[in-house]
Amino acid sequence: MKTLLSLLQFTTILPLGKAQDLEHFARHSYLYPVAGYVIGALVALPVFFITNATIAAAVAIALLILITGAHHFDGLMDFGDGLMAHGDREKRVRALTDRNVGAGAVALAIITTLLLFAGLQESTSIISALIIGEVCGKFSMAFLTAYGTPFHEGMQSYLHGFSRSYFPAISFLLCLPLIFLPIAPVKIFGAFLLMILCPVLLLAVSQRLFGGVNGDVVGASNEITRALVIVGIVLL
Repeated sequence: MKTLLSLLQFTTILPLGKAQDLEHFARHSYLYPVAGYVIGALVALPVFFITNATIAAAVAIALLILITGAHHFDGLMDFGDGLMAHGDREKRVRALTDRNVGAGAVALAIITTLLLFAGLQESTSIISALIIGEVCGKFSMAFLTAYGTPFHEGMQSYLHGFSRSYFPAISFLLCLPLIFLPIAPVKIFGAFLLMILCPVLLLAVSQRLFGGVNGDVVGASNEITRALVIVGIVLL
């Protein structure tokens, strides 16, 4: 129970009582998808009663950001600055890790949010899309936590230190219940494919541009993977 509370306290701003030691979660970071099920269900519950697709999509995005405390969204913006910065690796890392918000941050945030909004709006089942997108996004975080070599001391280096190479395999198994959602098998297969390809690509890009991964990259992976998975299941 302490592990689950630690997980949810790390990934959400839900009022869950006394703060748990982060190490409880760090030793079991393969549980990331469990947080995806919880967050997805919490967002899906009120959205279920909204009949207008456009409003439902907007409310869903607002709730996702609020429940997670914009924690991963902040990582997305930082990643955008680092991604679009000009110069050598040192300058890119500085742009990634400083507190300033640049054009790259705004651009990537807008692009990702637009894709997410369009995907949710066009989903035949916004409830299924929310849960699938959030669980797959959390898998990408587990993947990068395990395989992303930290380029400096921080949250990623702390979690990576407890992670093991087989953790993403366990995370994948935790994603398998998604097959029971009322959605075509080909869409589930596409979601699983995208949830693996996205963090793999981000890992390659981050290694090349920054020399490794930090917590911002991991958070960005959640946002980008969620959006692309939801768009993907709409297009399939």
